[in-house]
Amino acid sequence: MTKGTPSMGLRNKHSHIICRRCGKMSYHARHGVCSSCGFGKSSKLRKYNWTTKARDN
Repeated sequence: MTKGTPSMGLRNKHSHIICRRCGKMSYHARHGVCSSCGFGKSSKLRKYNWTTKARDN
């Protein structure tokens, strides 16, 4: 198998599908967890402090 352009034609499987909760293409069908909102893992919305910019006070 060669690297590069010929290998890109083999990338035709979908590991992520549309999430029922947030509507993004972030729900991993095999793992059953949304990487964006955390659906399937927790009832609370997935949120981290490092995703927001720090505000100057």
